[in-house]
Amino acid sequence: MFKYGQDIGIDLGTATVIAYVKGKGIVLREPSVVAVDNNTGDVLAVGKEARRMLGRTPGNIVATRPLRDGVISNYTVTEKMLKYFINRVCGRFIFAPRIMICIPSQVTEVEKKAVIDAASQAGARRVYLIEEPIAAAIGAGLDISKPCGNMVVDIGGGTTDIAVISLGGSVVSTSLKVAGDKFDEAIVRYIKKKYNVMIGERTAEDLKINIGCVYPKIQDMEMDIRGRDLVTGLPKTITVHSSEILEALTEPAMMVVDAVHSVLEKTPPELAADISDRGIYMTGGGCLVDGLDKLLQEKTGINVMIAQDAVSCVALGTGKALDNLDILDSKKRK
Repeated sequence: MFKYGQDIGIDLGTATVIAYVKGKGIVLREPSVVAVDNNTGDVLAVGKEARRMLGRTPGNIVATRPLRDGVISNYTVTEKMLKYFINRVCGRFIFAPRIMICIPSQVTEVEKKAVIDAASQAGARRVYLIEEPIAAAIGAGLDISKPCGNMVVDIGGGTTDIAVISLGGSVVSTSLKVAGDKFDEAIVRYIKKKYNVMIGERTAEDLKINIGCVYPKIQDMEMDIRGRDLVTGLPKTITVHSSEILEALTEPAMMVVDAVHSVLEKTPPELAADISDRGIYMTGGGCLVDGLDKLLQEKTGINVMIAQDAVSCVALGTGKALDNLDILDSKKRK
C-alpha cells in the first residue's frame, strides 16, 4: 500500500531515537545502536536487538552507537540507522517525508550539515532542524511565544542542554557534554577503583536506574552485580549500595549544576525574575536520576520541576513544531 510522505519529527538522541508522526503521536522508540558486519558492511540489527549485542559480539561484528555526545560520530552508520527507522515508520511512500530533527543547542555548522545530509540520504524530502531545549520546552507544555522567561534543562544521553527561552527563541543557552553516558562512565570508574572489578556500560546503567542517586536517600538500597575481577581475571559478584553510587555521581551532577548556575548568571535580570517565579523545568531521561531535582533546587534556591513524560518531551515538542512546517516552507519560498 503506497502512502503519501508523512511529516515526521525525530529526536535523534545519543541513547535513544524517538519518532513522532503527525496525527499519530509517538510511533517508535528504539535505542540508537547499530550492529554491523565488518567484513561486508551490512547492517545486521538496529535498535533493541543491536543493544542486546553491545559488548557481546565476535570479532567480525561490531555493535556501535553512531552518535556520541549528541552529534554524529559515524556518518555512514547513522545514515543506515535513519533509513531503517524512516522505512519502519513510513512503509512505502510516493512522496518522501518532511523530517524535523532535534540537535543540541551549541552544535557547529559542520555538525548541522552532517545531520541534514544523513537524513536527506536516508530518504527525507526536506530536513528541518530544531534546538533541543526549545523542542523540550514545547513538549513540556510551556508557552514559549510570550515575552517571559522559561528555563529548561534537558539531560539526554550525550548532552545536557540548558536554555533560557523567551519569545520562541533561546536568550542564553549552553550545551554540556555531561549527561547519562558520563554518569554511566563515572559508575564504571568508581567500581573499578573501589572493588577492582570491571563492569560493562549496561550494568552501570542498571545500577544508575535501580539504585543510583545524587542526593542522599533516606534508606540505603543495594544491588548485586557481576563483573570481571581485575586481579584473578575471573567473574565476580559484588553488592553495591546507593550511597556508593551517590559518591560516584556527585562529580558529574555538580558539573550540570555549575552549568545551570553559569547560565543564570548570564540571564538578563527581568528574565531571571520570571525564572525565579516559574521555576526550572527538567526534561530528558538523564533528569530521572534520583535526587537530581532536589540537588539543583538546593544549589540554586529556585523551584525545580520534572516535566511529565520527561523522556519523550523533546520528541513531543518536535511533533508539535511539525504543525508549523508549512509556515517555514512558505518563508523559504519567499
